[in-house]
Amino acid sequence: MNGTSPRFLKAIPLILVLLTALVCPAFSEDIKTLTMKAMGGDAEAQFNLGVAYSYGEGVPQDYKEAIKWFRKAAEQGLPEAQFNLGVSYFKGLGVPQDYAEAMKWYRKAAEKGSVTAQSILGSTYSMGLGVPQDHAEAAKWYRKAADQGDASAQYFLGRAYDRGLVVPKDHAEAAKWYRKAAEQGDASAQYDLGVAYSIGQGVPQDYAEAAKWFRKAAEQGDASAQYGLGEIYYFGSGVPQDYTEAAKWYQLAAGQGYAAAQYSLGMIYKDGKGVPKDHAEASKWYRKAAEQGYVNAQYILGLSYDTGRGVPQDYVLAYFWFSLAASRSTGEIHNNSVKYRDGTAQKLPPEQLMKAQQMTREWEAKHPRE
Repeated sequence: MNGTSPRFLKAIPLILVLLTALVCPAFSEDIKTLTMKAMGGDAEAQFNLGVAYSYGEGVPQDYKEAIKWFRKAAEQGLPEAQFNLGVSYFKGLGVPQDYAEAMKWYRKAAEKGSVTAQSILGSTYSMGLGVPQDHAEAAKWYRKAADQGDASAQYFLGRAYDRGLVVPKDHAEAAKWYRKAAEQGDASAQYDLGVAYSIGQGVPQDYAEAAKWFRKAAEQGDASAQYGLGEIYYFGSGVPQDYTEAAKWYQLAAGQGYAAAQYSLGMIYKDGKGVPKDHAEASKWYRKAAEQGYVNAQYILGLSYDTGRGVPQDYVLAYFWFSLAASRSTGEIHNNSVKYRDGTAQKLPPEQLMKAQQMTREWEAKHPRE
């Protein structure tokens, strides 16, 4: 139940989507009055007129006209206009897409205290989008936004401390920032705070507290947290052991494609814990996890085909799944996979063994190691 790098990387583009929406304030003046004020040099009116053209509010939607007014306000130093001009260049709205120009205007807005611009600068420096990748610069801007209470920046600052990205690795400091974001409802921060409590990293180990934060994130649809909460209930850590409740949360995470949850759901169908025993259903979930490269599921799916439990007996497929599990696992799973693969090979005629080996090579070629 720990946060993974792929999960972190997937979160950054989501933050960019959330933060590259145009600032859209409410304004009560009619377009004629707004236009007169804008033409007279009023920066707020110029900005609002740009917004009106961006969304087609009272005027035909026209991104080029929006850009014209955003630029006039931005050049007068209005941070909201500078930010929207950055968004326009970032997304290519009314101007050719230009990340470098977007960064220029985001920076101007950030230096004026725009929390959204500060947070997006943190994300773009983390990704190296429009600027050279620079974790130190990312941490600087995340901190500015985090100090102003921006939940996404607080979360990413927590990740920086968790992983020792530029800042010294400090799990207690990470937990502090996770908590700030989690208390604002950030699901990723709630999950990572739950992880911290479950393993006692930066905070005292406390399974009940872990369950609390996993639940908050899980109820927002976070698959990692749903799986974590399923584990909490399965093992009875900080909550009464409840296989039915575990199955419920595994099912929700598995339905989102979370491989570990798919494997665990398969296991409880195999054992009939919290659900009726059903080997066919178990094999269905093993397969979903196995096809994502989850080695435990590949191994047990090999066993299923070897014995014909939940699936038709098929030594070619048994060999195939044992081979995949053996190639990317260690320890007991690796040793058992090798043993059963070699045992299955003895049951196969030469032409079927060659077919199984070819299937394995083709799968490996399509799924290179990270």
